[in-house]
Amino acid sequence: MRQHDPDRWLAALFAPDSARPALYALYVFNLEIARTAEQVSETMLGQIRLQWWREAWDGIRAGTPRRHPVVEALHAAGAAAWNAEDVAALIDARERDLDPAPPADMAALLHYAEGTNAPLLRLALQALGQTPDAVLHETFSMAGQAYALIGLLRAVPFHASQQRVLLPANLLGGEGLHPDMLIRQELDQRTFKVMRHVGIEARRLLVQARRRPVPRAALPVLLPLTLAALHLKRLERAGFDPTAATLEVSQPRKQMALLWAALRGKI
Repeated sequence: MRQHDPDRWLAALFAPDSARPALYALYVFNLEIARTAEQVSETMLGQIRLQWWREAWDGIRAGTPRRHPVVEALHAAGAAAWNAEDVAALIDARERDLDPAPPADMAALLHYAEGTNAPLLRLALQALGQTPDAVLHETFSMAGQAYALIGLLRAVPFHASQQRVLLPANLLGGEGLHPDMLIRQELDQRTFKVMRHVGIEARRLLVQARRRPVPRAALPVLLPLTLAALHLKRLERAGFDPTAATLEVSQPRKQMALLWAALRGKI
């Protein structure tokens, strides 16, 4: 996990020692389903893989976990008590990754962003032994969408290498771009303009999420958003060129940002 999801791994260090194994088990499970599209050659194989995880969670809740290290870690962490609807929503959202067509518009992209991140935030809070109230539900919605959009912007070249484009089709078309051009890594100012539109929406959501009060108990769950804000700032400075050499945020800079956020109790 430290290699494949370093920001969540780092933020989880601010969780209580007793809850950290549960958080890590959840985040590794999320990695497993998030990488489905990368690891299969056909849509049906991806659907079978996601169904395997649905059935694995049935086993966790029934007290008969499958012999798999992540499943066993979730069982040991008490995941049987976590909200089944959140788990189902998180897995269902990854069905979208198996569709090679880009999202139709910003609304479709935001729907995807929320589905792949807001349930994860709610589950992470449950892993800490807390239950999100109505206010936190709204905060998690904004934070989850912002985090996902920033991650998608950073991953445009990677997704293109996987024959996937997650920028809105209507924005691409408005700039005279076809998804195949991105898949061929033909990134130019028109691409960056589309990415800027997505970045503006991510900034709006980020600002809204940061204005909301965050209980101390929920802070470790939302701290990854502090690091996402650093990544967004780098993208903005680079003109939304995802290949810019100045985009990488150093580990000491991340650690200082997280420490400052934790001390202030704000994301």
